[in-house]
Amino acid sequence: MDVCNINDIKALLARHGFHFSKSMGQNFLIESWVPENIAAASGADKSCCALEIGPGIGPLTQQLAAQAGKVVAVELDRTLLPILGETLEGRDNVEIVPGDVMKLDLDELVATKFDGLTPVACANLPYNITTPVLTLLIESKLFASITVMIQREVALRICAAPGTGDYGAFSVFCQYHTTPELLFDVPPTCFLPAPKVTSSVLRLVPRAKPAEVEDEQFFFRVVRAAFAQRRKTLHNSLSSALGQPFSREMIARAIADCGLRADVRGERLGIPEFAALAKSLAAMTK
Repeated sequence: MDVCNINDIKALLARHGFHFSKSMGQNFLIESWVPENIAAASGADKSCCALEIGPGIGPLTQQLAAQAGKVVAVELDRTLLPILGETLEGRDNVEIVPGDVMKLDLDELVATKFDGLTPVACANLPYNITTPVLTLLIESKLFASITVMIQREVALRICAAPGTGDYGAFSVFCQYHTTPELLFDVPPTCFLPAPKVTSSVLRLVPRAKPAEVEDEQFFFRVVRAAFAQRRKTLHNSLSSALGQPFSREMIARAIADCGLRADVRGERLGIPEFAALAKSLAAMTK
């Protein structure tokens, strides 16, 4: 069975009485080059165990199983389990884990299911869970690489440079922890049903050493505050979002101490500038 052939897919789904769920953001691939290229981009080999999130009917799972030592696929929709049992039959290195990845203990999952292999993540993520799932995968610090197909708009935000309209707090978060690379686009015509937007495949490789930040939690508090009201100047945005004990005067002094213009906006700052600003502000409270 060709799980990317639209006629085979329709017959498979009809045989199992499956109906697409809009709330789960289900869109199945109907072009075989897409899962082939995603799996290749993941760099998974026999020394790796690939975590897949939302395997659907299994086209990417099949490709990963051919490359990786093992695949652990987490599927929330239990109506897909018998379908996966059919499409993945005979692939002994694939294990399906029913459940919600956001509620799983990833440390335990890797410890008990990955057989000592190098963990990598590779998935065609539903658009509605992209940000929380990527945050979970990055913060877990478990994976040697994260390769995902997501909405192109989000992929551009993740890779955006300071001073651009797409650049924001999530850009800083992803670029602080990883080196993101936009690989290729996937048009809506590659899916059933076809989404209204273009998708992109993105690979994120964790940085061996993130930026020099003394207090990571406070660093990201400053970053979020800087983008909380992005039309305002950095000074006004920080003054509104940080609150006590940071007075307007303290914030103005910290901005000046970092060599930044008084009217600069948060979107102009890169990670080194945010790190310096957070350090300066933190020093004022000691």
